[in-house]
Amino acid sequence: MSQNLLDRETSPYLLLHKDNPVHWRAWGPEALSEAETDNKPILLSIGYTACHWCHVMNEESFADAETAALMNELFVNIKVDREERPDIDQIYQAAANSLGHTGGWPLTVFLTPMGEPFYVGAYFPKEERYGQPAFKSVLPEVSRLFREQPDPVANTAARVQQAFANLWARDLRGNLDGAVLDQCAIRIGQRFDIFYGGLSGAPKFPSTGLVELLWRAHLRTGLGQFLQLALTTLDHMALGGMYDHVGGGFARYSTDERWQVPHFEKMLYDNALLIDLYTMAWQHNRNAAYRERIEDTVAWLLREMSVEQAFASSLDADQNGEEGKYYLWSEAEIDAALAGTFAQRFKEAYGVRREGNFQGRNLLQRIGGVYPLPEADEVLLKKQRELLLAARMKRPPPLRDDKVLADWNGMMITALANAGMVFRKAQWTAAAIRAFAFIESALGDGDRLYHSWRNGTRHHTGFSDDYAHMARAAFTLWEATGDKRYLGRAQAWVHVLNEHFWDSQNGGYFYTSDDSDPLIVRTRIVFDQAVPCANGLLVGLLSRLHLATADNLYRDRANALIQAFASEVSRAFLSMSSYINGLEVAMTALQIVVVGQIDNPKTHELVNAVLGRSLPNRTLIVVDPRETLPAGHPAQGKAMQNGQPTAYVCQRMTCSAPITNPVTLSQVLLLPSRPQGQA
Repeated sequence: MSQNLLDRETSPYLLLHKDNPVHWRAWGPEALSEAETDNKPILLSIGYTACHWCHVMNEESFADAETAALMNELFVNIKVDREERPDIDQIYQAAANSLGHTGGWPLTVFLTPMGEPFYVGAYFPKEERYGQPAFKSVLPEVSRLFREQPDPVANTAARVQQAFANLWARDLRGNLDGAVLDQCAIRIGQRFDIFYGGLSGAPKFPSTGLVELLWRAHLRTGLGQFLQLALTTLDHMALGGMYDHVGGGFARYSTDERWQVPHFEKMLYDNALLIDLYTMAWQHNRNAAYRERIEDTVAWLLREMSVEQAFASSLDADQNGEEGKYYLWSEAEIDAALAGTFAQRFKEAYGVRREGNFQGRNLLQRIGGVYPLPEADEVLLKKQRELLLAARMKRPPPLRDDKVLADWNGMMITALANAGMVFRKAQWTAAAIRAFAFIESALGDGDRLYHSWRNGTRHHTGFSDDYAHMARAAFTLWEATGDKRYLGRAQAWVHVLNEHFWDSQNGGYFYTSDDSDPLIVRTRIVFDQAVPCANGLLVGLLSRLHLATADNLYRDRANALIQAFASEVSRAFLSMSSYINGLEVAMTALQIVVVGQIDNPKTHELVNAVLGRSLPNRTLIVVDPRETLPAGHPAQGKAMQNGQPTAYVCQRMTCSAPITNPVTLSQVLLLPSRPQGQA
């Protein structure tokens, strides 16, 4: 079939390539069958909309007629949006690693007609440079390798399959005790930058799971070193260029070790995780800058990322082919936008220079200056940022990938619902409820989920990450609203995971369901990647479902899940933060039950006392006095005292004495929860 078929797709990334002279196909049985029938190798190109170097390779090579002619003659060419098909991306990123390549995007993989990788690269320039061969010279050489050297090709494919087996099919079961939490925190802390935070070196990613792990270690042990590392990271991310000081929201990562220069793409999942992390920290220290970052990031989300009632995936790093152009300023532009408002004060605070501070223009950030300034100055700066935002909104915006992903939306729903509770922002909770309803409607099919949606069309059956993150979102909305329908929805999605994703041989959840289209390997992942993985997230969620329902099936499955990957912790702890954080939930199992009428102000005072503390392990349940908790629940039969709403703090099947005073409850919750024994 001699044509580009991507105009049939809905993915914004794939549609960027629909006019290429390359005869692209989307991944599917038709493309694989064509390769097998013609005995041609497959050129698989994986990227995503917000990827800068993906755009560069598109403009240099895929839009070039000479290069496209070679591709069409020698290969069956398949384009994959890694956000729409993370299952494919995981497999071939792992293949790249097994062949000595770091992976990343764009990823260029050459496959046999059976989908087995035998040669891999990333960005290839059109002409030889950066020490890399020209793409036009790589193409005929790879084709020759496939045709003339079948034995080396087969040996490479076999080596990759063995790597897959070692990575995803090994028996990783073992046992853990409570000491592992502190041991991991110490080893991770040793890898953090004590001056600027984050993992040492550059580039620096937010690494939210690792920062949360250090945060939990401080709450658990009281050691100030863990607190310092976490706060240093949070402070520098909040003040540096990775944060958009004008419009809110965080970029995907910093290119330097001081958090000053971002890679300008904005991803939904990063901002969800950072809202959650800054909320957790604000509960502890009431840092005004943290609250401001949360509020401005939510404002950006609702202003620029809304799709129907849910949220888009990302904003591109580029604008008109120039990375970061949308976010940079000349001094003259700032002077014009801030005329009459003491612009010099703003320029001093944000490091603005006439010659620019980044590639001839100005990237706003506050690292190295005085922060915070006196209150009157901060009020002025806020008004000036609003003026700059109004001016920036007149610029052509960066490309937005407006597909809706179930797992990423689940993360943002969780963050909004939790932050709405903590900051008493009913509009944030309402936004979370609307987004949840949209995902249920647009991506739900009974108790099953689809992964992505765009323009009325949904794609691919859901992955374990979709079910895990949406189940967690449902559980958080149940805590926020008391509506038992959300608890039921969380249980239903976990049931699907148990029925269609569980690995009955080695334990843990596969990434794909047992009834999805098969790939060359079925992955079973415990390492966090762009988002927290299902096998890590579900350790904590299953433990919380056991607390809420007293159903021992959740406890037993949580323990089996912990055991399934326990032997990996000592080796791969840097990649297992969700699993380790979930392990602490399982080991400490803190539950606060408030018995009282939902419309009683004193009930809200007790709830607010709980929400006023940083308690990442907590499960909060508000019980109407007329309701009965499930049999076997430690607070079953607990009642209001003297007609007053009453709280009970429960741990390890034992509850505290009744507490009716919110101040007393707040003080009780200051006590650290130490893990005991095995999970």
